Amino acid sequence: MRKTEYVDPMIGTVGDEQEESFHGGGKTHPGACLPGGMVQLAPDTVTGGDNGTGYNFCHNSIEGFSFNHMSGVGWYGDLGNVQIMPVTGETDLRSGSNQEVPFTKGTLGWKSPFSHDNERANAGYYSVMLERYGIKAEATVSLHTGMLRFTFPEESDSRLILNFSRRIGGKADFEKIEIINNSRIEGSIKCTPAGGGFGRGDAKVSYNLYFALEMSAPASQMRFFSNEEFAEEGIKNFEHEDVGLLVSFDEKLSEPLRIQCAISYTDLDGARKNLDAEYADFDFDSMAQAASDAWEHVFENVEISGDNETDKKLFYTCLYHVLLDPRIAADVDGRFTIGDSVFKEEYIHRTVFSGWDVYRSEFPLLTIIRPDIVNDEVSSLLKIAGHKGTSLPRWEVLGNDTHSMVGDPAVIVASDAFVKGIRGYDAEKLYETAKASALCKSELFGKPFSSFRPNCIQYFEECYFPEKLSDTLEFLLADYTLSRFARALGKHEEAALFMDRAKRYPENYNEQLGFMAPRMPDGSFVYEENEYDDDGTVESNIYQQSWFVPYDVEGLSRLFGRTRFFELLERFFERADFKRLWNEDYNHSNEPCHNITHYFSMLGKADRTQYWTRRVQKEAYRTGAFGFCGNEDVGQLSAWYVLSALGFAQVCPASEEYYINTPLFKIAKIRLDTKYHSCSVSEFFVVECDKEPDQFPYIRSVSFNGKKITRPYLTYSEITSGGTMKFELSDLPCESFAE
Repeated sequence: MRKTEYVDPMIGTVGDEQEESFHGGGKTHPGACLPGGMVQLAPDTVTGGDNGTGYNFCHNSIEGFSFNHMSGVGWYGDLGNVQIMPVTGETDLRSGSNQEVPFTKGTLGWKSPFSHDNERANAGYYSVMLERYGIKAEATVSLHTGMLRFTFPEESDSRLILNFSRRIGGKADFEKIEIINNSRIEGSIKCTPAGGGFGRGDAKVSYNLYFALEMSAPASQMRFFSNEEFAEEGIKNFEHEDVGLLVSFDEKLSEPLRIQCAISYTDLDGARKNLDAEYADFDFDSMAQAASDAWEHVFENVEISGDNETDKKLFYTCLYHVLLDPRIAADVDGRFTIGDSVFKEEYIHRTVFSGWDVYRSEFPLLTIIRPDIVNDEVSSLLKIAGHKGTSLPRWEVLGNDTHSMVGDPAVIVASDAFVKGIRGYDAEKLYETAKASALCKSELFGKPFSSFRPNCIQYFEECYFPEKLSDTLEFLLADYTLSRFARALGKHEEAALFMDRAKRYPENYNEQLGFMAPRMPDGSFVYEENEYDDDGTVESNIYQQSWFVPYDVEGLSRLFGRTRFFELLERFFERADFKRLWNEDYNHSNEPCHNITHYFSMLGKADRTQYWTRRVQKEAYRTGAFGFCGNEDVGQLSAWYVLSALGFAQVCPASEEYYINTPLFKIAKIRLDTKYHSCSVSEFFVVECDKEPDQFPYIRSVSFNGKKITRPYLTYSEITSGGTMKFELSDLPCESFAE
C-alpha cells in the first residue's frame, strides 16, 4: 500500500464556524498541493470571516477554485487569487458568498451547493461535484502551476467565471488582465493592506501576483465585467480594482475542459517561464500521478509500520501538513522578490514562516527529516532582514514581516540550525543581525537598522517587559538560544551577556501568587486574582505561561518547590480535555503548552511523560474534519504529533537533547541527509519496539546501537549519526528507564 493512501487532507478543515461544542478548528484546506509547492489549488467556500484558507467544512456551497492558499492559519488569512468557477446558464456576477464584497444587484450568486459525499481529497488531487450545475470539478498541481479539469453535462452551455479581484480576508486592490488569444489569458494582481488580507490589513501584507493561463479548448466569447456589470464587448485588455471575466464555449465540449495556470510573485515573465517549464499538455491524469509520486517520494524519508491503521492515517496526514510550508517563493529560474527588488540566489527562497508556532516542534523535526528546508528558510529570513535592514522576520509571508505574535522566533530557529551544524549561509552576518535585534541597535554593517524588539530599559537592566509576561519569557528564550549561537562561534563574552539575561527569569516569579506574573514599570507585580488570569499573556494565561522556561526546567522546579511543582503539573493535565478547542489548563490547541508533557521525564518521572504524551496523541488528534483540537498553525500541531510518534520532543531549542517518549509505531525508519548529517554509523535512524506500543505504552529500557541509554534523551548528534534505537516496552509504568 502506498503511503499517500493514508493521507486525508480533509482532516482539520473546520474554520470559523463551530457545529460541535467540542471540536478543533484546524483551519486547513483539502486542496491539491505538492511538498513546499508555490501553488496550493483548493476550493473556496467563502470569502470572509476567520476562515484563513477560504474553505470551511461547515459550509455547503463552493464559490470557486483559486491557486494559492495558506494552510492552518487564523487571523483571516490571505492569498486565494485567480479564482475560477465553472457554470452553466445565466448567473449573477458575484459569487454570493463573498462577505468582503457584497451584492449590489444580484441575489443568488454563482456559487453552487455541494455534498461532502461527493468530495474527494488525496495528496496532490481534489475533486467535487457542483450540484447546481452538474459539473465535476477536479484539481491537481505541479510546483508552480495548477490544473483544473471540469466535466460539464452534455448539451450544456459551458462557461467559466474568472474572478481576479478575489482575495482571502479582503480583496485585491488592482488587476490588469489581457486576453492573449481565445485560449490564453495573462495578467497581474496587486494586493496591499488597503484591500485587507492577513489580519484584514493589520498584518501589512503587500504582494503582486502574476499569472499565465491556458485553456484546452478555445473560447467562443470572453467578456470582462466589473462591479456586477459587463464592460464593453470585444476589448482584450482591462484594468480595474474589480475585474472579472465571463468565458463562454460552444454548446457541447467534446471532452472535459482543462485549465493550466502558472503563478509568479516576481513578474509576468516568471509566470510564463513557470508555465513553459511545467506545461503538461493538458494531461491531467499524468500531472495528478506525478503529484502523488512526489508525495510518495518524500514520504520515503520516514517509514513507519504497526497494526493501528488510524494512527498511520494521522501520522502521514500530519507529515503531509508539516511539508506544505515553508513553500517555494522562487520561480523556475530562481528569481524571487522582496518588496520591489528582484533577487536570485543559490538556495531555494521560501516563504510562509509562522515563527512563534513552528520553532517548537516543526523545525526540530525538519532538522532531522529535511535539513535542506531548514537551511533554505534560515537563508531566506536572513536575505529579507539584510535587504530591509531589520530583525529576522517574526511571522513572514511573501517578504512581509506581519509581526504576528511575540518574541524573536527566527533567532531561535537560526540558532538551533547553527548549533546543529546546518550552516549553508553567512553565519557571521546571521549572528550579527540577531545580536543587533537583541540589543536594539540602530545601525548594522554601516546602514540603518530597525529592531522589532521593544527598546525597553526594564528589559536591558532587569530582564522584563512591563505588564507583559509572555513577551518577557519569549525574549528570554531567544536570548538563551542566541547565547548558544554565540558560544558556538567562539564569542564567549557575548554568550555570557545573553545567558545572564536568560538566567534572570526567576525575577518574574511572584512568591505571593506562587506563579510567574507580569511586573509593573517600577518592578512590582501586577495584581492577579489567581493563576487563570490572563493579564500580560498572549493566547495563554498565567498558569500556562508559568511553565515556559524550557532551558532550565530543573531550576524552575526548585523555584516552585519540587513537590508543589509536580502536584501543579499533574493537575495541569488532569483538568484538561485534550479534545477541546480551548482549555484553561493544559491547552494543546495552542503552542505555549507544547512539549510540557516532557518536563516529567526531565525531572526523573519518565513514566508520567509517557502517560500524558500518549493521552495527548490519542485524544487531541482524530480523523475527520474536526480531527485537530485547534488551529493547525502552518505545520506545528502536526509536527508535534509526528515527532512524538517517532518517540521524541525537543523541549529546548538550540540544545541537542531530544527527550524520549514511547513511540506510536513498532518500527520507524528515517532516511538521514548525508549533506547535513554525519551518518557516521548509518544513513538511517531506526526506532524498534519489542511489542506493539498501542498495548504497551510504557518504557522498561532503551538501547542505542547496542548500548543501554542511561538518560532520558538522545542527542541530535546521536540521532543523525544513524543506527538503531530499541525499546523494551511494558504495560506497567516504570518511573525511570534511565537508571
